[in-house]
Amino acid sequence: MEPNPPVQIAVYQVSSESLSLRWDAPAGEVESYIVTCCHEGDILRESTDTNKLTLSNLKPGVCYSLLVSTQLRNGRISEPAVTSARTKTHLDSLMEDLGLQQLYPEKLSLSTILQIDKKTITDEPAKCNSDLPWYFLKKLMMVNVTARNVKRTSACESSCNDPLLNLDNLVKCTNSGDTLNPLDIITALFLCSDGFVRQELALKMSMCQFSVPLLLPNCDTKQCTLMLWAMRDIVKKYRPQSLTESKGFIEDRIVLSELPMISFVRLGECSLSKSEILNKLLSNSQQYHDTLVHHDMECGDSPRRISNGLVEITWYLPCGNKNMDVFSEPVAVANLRGDIASFETQFSFLCQTSAAVFVFFDTLDSACELLTNQHHKAQIFLVGNHQSNRFGIDALHKIATKLGLTNSNILLKTKQMNDADFVKTLRKTVSNVVENTKMKMRIEQMADIAHKLGIWVDEESSECQTAKKNADAITAEIQDILQYKEAQLPLQGQIWKELTRLEKEEFRLRNVGSENIEDYKSDLQIQKTELRKEQNSHDISNAMTCFINAISSPEMERCYFLKWMRMNLDNVSREKLSDLRERYKEKCKNPENKEEIKDIDRQLSNSSLGTEHFFREMGQIYEASLSLPERDPSREQLQHLPKLCAQLLLDGFPLELVDGEASNIPLRWVSDVLSQLNELMSPKNKILVVTVLGVQSTGKSTLLNTMFGVQFAVSSGRCTRGAFMLLIRIDEDVKKVLKCDFMVIIDTEGLKSPELAQLDNSHEHDNELATLVVGLSDVTIINIAMENSTEMKDILQIVVHAFLRMKEVGKKPKCQFVHQNVSDVSAHEKNLRDRKLLLQQLNEMTQAAAKMERKEENKSFTDVMEYSPDTGNCYIPGLWNGNPPMAPVNAGYSEAVYELKKNIIQILGSCESSANVLELTEWMKSLWNAVKHENFIFSFRNSLVADVYMKLCTEFNKWEWEFKKEMYTWVTNAETRIYNFGTVAVKSEISDMSEYLTHLKSEARTVLSEWETKLLGNLAQYFKQTEGHVYLVEGYKEDFASSAKSLRREMESSVFNQLTVAADIRKGMTELDRIKENHTKELEGRVRALIERCREKKVIMADEELDIEFDKMWKKTADELSFSKQKTINVITCVSFCLRCNLSRKGGHAWELLNQKMLQDCGLVSFKYTADGFYKQFKHKVSQFFKIEDHIMALQNLADCIIASCTQFMTERMEKKTNYHDTYIQEILHMIDERLQNQSVPIEIEFEVPLKQHICGIAARHFQKMHENFIHANDPSTCLNQNKGKFRTDFKDVFHERDQCQKKAEEFTYRCLKPAVEDFVSRSLGPDIIGEMLTNQKFSTRMFFQYSVLLDLLRQDDFEHYRSYICSYEEYVKKWILNQIVERFSNGSKTFEFEGRHVQSSIRSINDAVNKAKTEKSGNLKSFVKNVCRELGDKLVISQDALGAFMILNNADQEQFAHWLTECVKDMAQVLQEKFKETNIQTKLKKLNVNPQNELFTKLIGCGKQCPFCGAPCEAGGQEHSEHFASLHRPQALGRYRFSLSQKLVTDICSSLVITPDRTFQCDATNWEIHHYKHYRDIFPDWKIPPDGSLQASDCWKYVLATFNKKFAKAFNAKTADIPATWKMITREQAEESLQESFNIK
Repeated sequence: MEPNPPVQIAVYQVSSESLSLRWDAPAGEVESYIVTCCHEGDILRESTDTNKLTLSNLKPGVCYSLLVSTQLRNGRISEPAVTSARTKTHLDSLMEDLGLQQLYPEKLSLSTILQIDKKTITDEPAKCNSDLPWYFLKKLMMVNVTARNVKRTSACESSCNDPLLNLDNLVKCTNSGDTLNPLDIITALFLCSDGFVRQELALKMSMCQFSVPLLLPNCDTKQCTLMLWAMRDIVKKYRPQSLTESKGFIEDRIVLSELPMISFVRLGECSLSKSEILNKLLSNSQQYHDTLVHHDMECGDSPRRISNGLVEITWYLPCGNKNMDVFSEPVAVANLRGDIASFETQFSFLCQTSAAVFVFFDTLDSACELLTNQHHKAQIFLVGNHQSNRFGIDALHKIATKLGLTNSNILLKTKQMNDADFVKTLRKTVSNVVENTKMKMRIEQMADIAHKLGIWVDEESSECQTAKKNADAITAEIQDILQYKEAQLPLQGQIWKELTRLEKEEFRLRNVGSENIEDYKSDLQIQKTELRKEQNSHDISNAMTCFINAISSPEMERCYFLKWMRMNLDNVSREKLSDLRERYKEKCKNPENKEEIKDIDRQLSNSSLGTEHFFREMGQIYEASLSLPERDPSREQLQHLPKLCAQLLLDGFPLELVDGEASNIPLRWVSDVLSQLNELMSPKNKILVVTVLGVQSTGKSTLLNTMFGVQFAVSSGRCTRGAFMLLIRIDEDVKKVLKCDFMVIIDTEGLKSPELAQLDNSHEHDNELATLVVGLSDVTIINIAMENSTEMKDILQIVVHAFLRMKEVGKKPKCQFVHQNVSDVSAHEKNLRDRKLLLQQLNEMTQAAAKMERKEENKSFTDVMEYSPDTGNCYIPGLWNGNPPMAPVNAGYSEAVYELKKNIIQILGSCESSANVLELTEWMKSLWNAVKHENFIFSFRNSLVADVYMKLCTEFNKWEWEFKKEMYTWVTNAETRIYNFGTVAVKSEISDMSEYLTHLKSEARTVLSEWETKLLGNLAQYFKQTEGHVYLVEGYKEDFASSAKSLRREMESSVFNQLTVAADIRKGMTELDRIKENHTKELEGRVRALIERCREKKVIMADEELDIEFDKMWKKTADELSFSKQKTINVITCVSFCLRCNLSRKGGHAWELLNQKMLQDCGLVSFKYTADGFYKQFKHKVSQFFKIEDHIMALQNLADCIIASCTQFMTERMEKKTNYHDTYIQEILHMIDERLQNQSVPIEIEFEVPLKQHICGIAARHFQKMHENFIHANDPSTCLNQNKGKFRTDFKDVFHERDQCQKKAEEFTYRCLKPAVEDFVSRSLGPDIIGEMLTNQKFSTRMFFQYSVLLDLLRQDDFEHYRSYICSYEEYVKKWILNQIVERFSNGSKTFEFEGRHVQSSIRSINDAVNKAKTEKSGNLKSFVKNVCRELGDKLVISQDALGAFMILNNADQEQFAHWLTECVKDMAQVLQEKFKETNIQTKLKKLNVNPQNELFTKLIGCGKQCPFCGAPCEAGGQEHSEHFASLHRPQALGRYRFSLSQKLVTDICSSLVITPDRTFQCDATNWEIHHYKHYRDIFPDWKIPPDGSLQASDCWKYVLATFNKKFAKAFNAKTADIPATWKMITREQAEESLQESFNIK
């Protein structure tokens, strides 16, 4: 039987040198398996008795055939089962070990490296090989010199620390075997990185003084690449010996520097450590540094797997100090890893590019051809170790002769030489070569040699070359930078600076002088328009056309282009800028050289040219195009620019926020770029902002670059100007911690010392910049230097000022103070005194800033923000470890910055809320608009804050209405119980009305307290939420809490008043009800007696006869009954008493005035207020002559308004037809007092007393009539006669013994229940209508209400409406609200719904009451009806007159009555529905208990205060706000202001006047003394009148005045205003847009 081959062969583990196989055993007994592995004749055969085997010592990257046969015990062998597998290459194998296989080749991008993930903010060591590259990158990006220490933690480390003696373990631990050589990791990362990451790696390695790859090998393809592009960004600054005297220096890109290169290579095995010797060669005696990785470094002894063939390069650059410099001239040093026998191409390259090649060797036996065949441009030096066993002097002599070498070309380390002596000799040899060689070459030139040798050059990709060509086309034209900027970038020069000046002047009005403000602003706008026209007159320059085209190219090409541009521009301007920068630094040390410093600063600005200038020009081109018509082709073709820039921002390029040269933000450009960025990102993406602030030239940009690895695009050789922002992605695992998707980093120019600031007047600029960036940031890093106390104080003042401003506008950024150049390890402890000093300085600065901002309540820095001296400070040592240019970055610096980074991330994680891009844009706009004003805090307007405030108002209004609605319902119920008190419907066991009233008031207090607690709880909960930026309105929390408490007090007073009135009226009715009841009973007895008499006649009596008998009985009874006439009270006496009580606290003069006129004589003619005293009369006459509204006229207008409101109140009370109560007059007096208190004009007692007398006189007459009507309506005699017909009918029915069930049920339904149900609906409908109106956004908040009223006015565009709104604001608004209600409910469907709901509710209650009464054993129908009424006592008020009349002569059957009653109630519902349908909304509104119009008016009119200058109504939420404000102020002409001499209406607007330096006002509040508008808050401290948030904010009222100028002049008896030219251009559409902007309506 033939043996079966194995089945299911699988290769399960593959490396570069081994394969592992496994298979399933076949059927039968198997002795063993024979495995054959073959490739091109090489055969490897092995046997195994298991079903798996690992084949070792294979070749990498080879495909092997694998055959597995079964061998039985009898020796027979099966047919083989066949498969194949390829071993991995060394590169594949290493990439897999490092976890980089997905990134090879060139897929690792900068955004991946820079994104913030857990690895970047945790200290976890590398646990496996795949952690190593990221560990290296993390350290390198933070410029940490320990980055190459890449050993991972292993299990054996713990056993090495074993306290027991176990030598076997120690031996195992000493060689873990699986460590990776740092050079392999570096090579792998370079192979995986794209060009931009390579540049970043090379730059950071260079800063750490690590050697950088020059030729990067690929061990698989045997191809190497010249790293020209990777090194392009390295700029070095040094001072050769030749410039020592002049103190000059050279600064250049290293690839463009012509330097001699000395190369070091190895031939065969070498016992000398070439790399270690090179490190010693390059280090001076004071400062050793491992520039190259060597055998004795951590993991340096691990076998190299892919880095053999790597050529590294480093540079020695002198500092100009003979005692310290190793070489007096700069030199490049190259080092080839591996044996030159294996890497001939690299060796050839070095021989052709180097000044000298030093060949390290032990033996030269076979090397003759390799050394002699090269085309040497370089001198060859042979470096041998004479101490080596393999060293052969003969071979050395032979080759030296062949190469023509002398003793000077041969260096031997003999037994007598130690390392130091050998290095000294080597150094001398190298120095000789460097000083004498003519062979100098730029790395850029080496590309040609590389091409000849078949070496690739990394910048030869098509994208890179196209980008270079585009960049060169632009920069090749540059000869003189200043002339180039003027010719190619004309829009950002003087025009932009002039636009900036005009823009700021529009806000500050410093030079307005005596000119009319609005004319002046209009002229400024015209000048701006002209400048924009001038900008548009320039064609887009060739440079800008090329630039825009280039950045429109695909992503990679665009990135290359911008990098080429930046490098080219730096190269162009470096030479001049570097020198200027040094001179500037020198001169700044002595600020007395003011003119020189100023001149150098101007030259710096003129000579600098970077990519930011091209983007700035792009922004100006875009902004200028927006002034063109919308459909203009020139405008349309530029609309894509913001999106281009947004994409660049997303790709990691910075965006210039503040143009440092013009000190301005191109707001529209930046806003549109950020808006496009928002569209490119998910709109839900959140961002957090980190900013750095501090003195100039203190390494702020370096700090950010080290911390986050970012490079801000500023020209080389000078500091950052303005502010730049840059985006960093947040990795998924950190998003949850930070609650954001991106971090925004903002780098700013340094704040200047006071001496320097004076030169260019940059105090303002520094304050503006600090305020802006602090306002934008969540965390602000403040870079300070403790050593310069004076300078620190001035900088701190700017910073503290910015923080104070933020606190006052609701933003709460956190801060971190950074102290740089602190070297001591115990700095934190030793600087305790300094920290205390800093806090003391901060407190002083806070007090100074608070005084300037008029916010003196801030006494210490901790009042302004959360700050702890212990945790809020970070100490960072100096950047360099030694003397540049050869000093590496200090490891302590990197570690301290890393700790700072972790701390900042932690602070960001605790931030209350993150914003999205659009919210950041809004902050930027509002902050910048506010900093343009001199008074920031009162100028600040932020749409985000307004939005959050609006939301808070909306929520509070909802809670407030829920509270009020609940109390309306409760009061309705309580009044029902009061009106039913003492009747059959009462349920209470309390018999005394006073006691019952006390009980109800106690119940009311409980309900009110519960709702107050609920309201305050809702408010507290609202401010606890993390979403929605509620922290921005934290300052209003107390105002709203006070409003809640005030609302409770108001509601309590209102509820108690209503309960008292109801109780007093009920008390008054009790006696009447008793009289009526007695009369009814007497009549019932007489009627029953008459029936008996008629029946005794025993004759059939016709109805006519019965009528005659009934009339006789009625007359006789009416004559006999005693109808005592009801007494009427003298209402005038009551009103007079209330008035005297009200004025009792006003002093003796008030009583004198009161006694001058009887109340009954008051209010008979219209009220006219006249001035007393000669001076007042004279002043009034003068005012009348000049047609100025004076104090007398203002008071007369006020009186007219108050009289109209009080008259409306009287009318509403009279329509209810109730009895008079003193609370009515008390309410009127309270209304008058409230209105008088809310006025800005002083109220004299000579005005107050006559006004109150006048209104009370009218009220007394109205209420007297109402009282008399009530008495007449409730007269017992009248009531009795009203029921005569009903008694007659009942008399006949009883006499004839007719069935009364159906009839009585109808009577009870329609005479008792129907009026009660109608009354219930009427009392319930008011709150329903209010609630429905409040669902409309127009009524959601006061601000939205104002916006809606004004928008409606604009759309009607009717002069009379405008006039009515301005002159009779309250009356107009009340009418407007009524019209809105009527419009909303005119179709009836909603009111039917409410009425139907209440009717059905009543029907259910009635049916429930009937059913319950049925179950109770009632002796008769009267008891049954009483039970029904008792059940309905809490809901319906049943008329006692109707019920009493129903009860008499009733012989109906209870069950039948109940049946018919249920039927009648159904019919009643139908009848009511029909009635409601036929009644219009106006009629219904008159009958309502709660007047929706008044309630909405009270709710939306708020405090009722109006701007003291223009009359704009206050819009602040809540009733108890501490500050009044209006979104939109209006020209003073609309407040009847005119110039006293010309009589022309005034166009000035108070929101502009408050920022003018010298404009004044005088009024009653100032006692007619002149006062500056700028300090208006001294007179009106509770009003906040910020300048317009935008210059278009008041366009609405400007349009109105410009349109109806003549009509207003006529109406106000004045001459027409001089309308500024720009006002006449405003269209109605623009006016509507300005409304939206002012009220922040989106």
